[in-house]
Amino acid sequence: MSGLPSPETDLDLVGLTVGVVGAGVMAEAMVGGIIRNHLVSPANIICSHPRQERREEMRDRYAVNVTPDNREAAASRVVILGVKPQMLSGLMNELKGGIGEQSLIISIIAGAPTSALMNGLDHRLLIRAMPNTPSQIGRGVTVWYASPGADATHRAIGKSILGALGIEIEVKDEDDVAKATAVSGTGPTYVFLFIEALIDAAVHLGFPRHVARELVLDTVRGSAEFALQSHKHAAELRDMVTSPGGTSAAALYQLESGRLRTVVSDAVWAAYRRTAELEAKLEKST
Repeated sequence: MSGLPSPETDLDLVGLTVGVVGAGVMAEAMVGGIIRNHLVSPANIICSHPRQERREEMRDRYAVNVTPDNREAAASRVVILGVKPQMLSGLMNELKGGIGEQSLIISIIAGAPTSALMNGLDHRLLIRAMPNTPSQIGRGVTVWYASPGADATHRAIGKSILGALGIEIEVKDEDDVAKATAVSGTGPTYVFLFIEALIDAAVHLGFPRHVARELVLDTVRGSAEFALQSHKHAAELRDMVTSPGGTSAAALYQLESGRLRTVVSDAVWAAYRRTAELEAKLEKST
């Protein structure tokens, strides 16, 4: 089994073994990113899942190794934890003592603080990360935090693996991961709801649904790309397209009357509170 690369040399992950415990949608996105970016050979990746159909799907799609045994997957140099939060307590009892002392754990479990993971797994080398849905196509945003026990090499490995999903941002305060869960992690949900509402409004105007979908998706994509390339404040961009007495001004009046900003802020705050609740529950169970 390969050791960790030295931070003094160019980071090369090819020889590392990667175990994925809980090969769900987001964990699959990580496997796909790792392979797509040629970070680790599929032969050095092993994924565990309780359902045989899911294991076969991962094996057939990515040519990785699969197993029903979580401990077998966790006997790797890099261990990705991708189970549901409600399954974590049982998983920690199962894996405790079965993870190598020098292995790096990367947890993408929502609301799972490093303190609970370190206590429950009796392990100190840990990264807590929050990828979002666009990670599945390599356009994600991942905010991550490394435990104090993780050194420069561990953080470099985490940065490389999480960077395969899109943009990665390391933070020094773990609470920023919880905040990111409410903003970038849950953010696609807000965007998808707005897209759905705008499509429905276009259909109400009389457009066929497939045309409405294309109009809205291309508008949202183009607007986001324009905002990124312009480097302008969102308020400045909005002002650019709002003529006095025009259609945008009329539409904005209705959105502001409906308290759009307040509703969005309340939604983000609710997601953050829920993350805090999950953290407190997991802390109590360890």
